[in-house]
Amino acid sequence: MVDSAKEGTLDGCSVALVLGSGGARGLAHIGVIHALEAAGAKIEAIAGSSMGALVGGMYAAGQLNNYQTWVETLQRSDVLSMVDWTLSGGLIRGKKITQKLAELAGEVNIEDLEIDFTAVAVDIDQGREVWLDHGSLYEAIRASIAIPGLFTPHHYRGRTLVDGGLLNPVPISPTLRSICDLTVVVNVNGAADTTEATQALSTEATQDDDLGLMDRVRELMENFSKDKPRADKTTPGLIAVLIRSLDTMEAAITRHNMAMFNPDLVINVPKTVCQAHEFYRAEEVRRLGEKFAHDALKTFRPHHKTR
Repeated sequence: MVDSAKEGTLDGCSVALVLGSGGARGLAHIGVIHALEAAGAKIEAIAGSSMGALVGGMYAAGQLNNYQTWVETLQRSDVLSMVDWTLSGGLIRGKKITQKLAELAGEVNIEDLEIDFTAVAVDIDQGREVWLDHGSLYEAIRASIAIPGLFTPHHYRGRTLVDGGLLNPVPISPTLRSICDLTVVVNVNGAADTTEATQALSTEATQDDDLGLMDRVRELMENFSKDKPRADKTTPGLIAVLIRSLDTMEAAITRHNMAMFNPDLVINVPKTVCQAHEFYRAEEVRRLGEKFAHDALKTFRPHHKTR
């Protein structure tokens, strides 16, 4: 046995990592993974929903650094160019995003990965959670990121699949079959934070939002009805209401799951670090994820000796 009770270190600990959903806030998962590795953790299993599945899948495939390099170069205009519009089952098909992921890491099956990986999606017809733990990694990621109303559902293996966060935003349950020393959960829908670092980022996001992706989407929808009067600027648009509603629902499910499963360590990333669509803030969000992970690790002491 290795005694890993020293504060701030996870030397000798095998970790089952749970990465939650949250749109662009999920880019904080990259920073958390870097912090865990720096602390000496060995990540042996990953379960993720939505962006958690995307980041976790890239890490399991050994291509997280490539993904990080790419996503941190994205500008606002680049994010918009990745969107392929449709009005059939959602606003975005998602093909360009999936193709980019395939380009970054190549075709790979989940069962061939060295790390046990599960992407969580929801079968919208059956109303049940689906664990994707074999077959194409990219099919699994595409299914898990299909936010209802925003992305078109993903048809895979005879099922119509949408975002895993709908039923399981922090999928702890798939990791229970893994024999690891610790279960670490990353929740990117945490309570609002008022510290200087996140406050500055949140303020900047609010100031820039008038030119952001959500307003472009709103303008697209308004163009279908030229005579329709514009809503008051203080009234949230359709997409904003949808995403806030999903965030509220997922936060409630998350609190329930935390109480039920009682993971060893929970790293909370405040929901105020960025808005769900702000992928062009990748480097800032990743750094904040690393910061919150380091802060959590400073006072963390495993409850037991690890093997």
